Parts: sequence; structure tokens; C-alpha cells
Amino acid sequence: MPERYLVVDHLKLSYEGLLNPTELFNVISSWFFEKGWDWYEKLNREQITPAGKNIHIVLEPWKSVSDFYKIIMKIQLNMEELKEVEVQQNKEAVRLHHGQVHITFDAYVLVDRHEEWTKKPLWWFLTVLSQKFFFKSNFEKMEAWVTSDLDDLHQKIKNYLNVFKYTYQG
Repeated sequence: MPERYLVVDHLKLSYEGLLNPTELFNVISSWFFEKGWDWYEKLNREQITPAGKNIHIVLEPWKSVSDFYKIIMKIQLNMEELKEVEVQQNKEAVRLHHGQVHITFDAYVLVDRHEEWTKKPLWWFLTVLSQKFFFKSNFEKMEAWVTSDLDDLHQKIKNYLNVFKYTYQG
């Protein structure tokens, strides 16, 4: 089994107000497509309640950055109490949703992604030693890479949600 190192632990983003859930999902998926990440949607669940629609999405996109390393992001997207509303913008009616969004980000570096060095105990031990002493700079580059990408995605989502906050209030 490959070693999975946690780099970013539960970075949170919350928002309450007007939004378009489909566009928010498209912003996230298009960011991963533009950056060359492989897409993996682990869970997509929608529930209708008297308080509104609840959507829970878990994404685990990944990127193979070398033969030995893989970087992974885990995004838990919870949209709660979404109610459809009609808003006037430029004298046109626009259908949006009002509700709460809670997003949690995690980032990982996966070592020995092909499981070639973890099959035998001696090889695993040599891998651990080489990671600690000889290839530490490579691992730090992977940590910096996944952290940078996560910060970029986090900022893009914040900017998108702030656009709604100020464009449609009136």
C-alpha cells in the first residue's frame, strides 16, 4: 500500500447567499481540467427537504507528477437549504438559489504510486530511508505543488462567490 501524507488538513470555506450550484460545480471542474488534473467524483448526493435542497459532493481529483509521486485533493462540498429565487438583474429575471455553502479542502502526497517499493519489507524500509535522507527535496517540491494548487483553487472559488455576493444584491 502506498504511503499517503496529509499536507493540508481541513481548509474551510463557508458562504451564505445567492449562488448558482451548477456554475459553482463548473468553476471547480473547469479549474481541474485547465490544470491537467484527473477527475474523480467519489460522491454526489442530493436530498430534498422542507427547508430546501441539500447537496453533498465529495471530489478526489489527482495528478501523477512523476513515476513515484501522485498529488491528491479531497474536496467536500456541502450546499444546504438551497431555495430557488428569482432576482432582477439589468431588468431581466434571473433564477438563482439562496442557501449555505460549506467547502472543506484536504491535500495529500502519495508516495510510491505504483506500489513497486512497498511489496517487500526490505524495499519499504529502503524507501522510507531514501525519502527521509536522500529525496527529501523532491517530497518538499510535491508538498509545495499541491499546496500552491489548493490555494489557487480556494482563491478562485472565493472570487466566484464574492461576485455573486455583490452583483445580485440590490
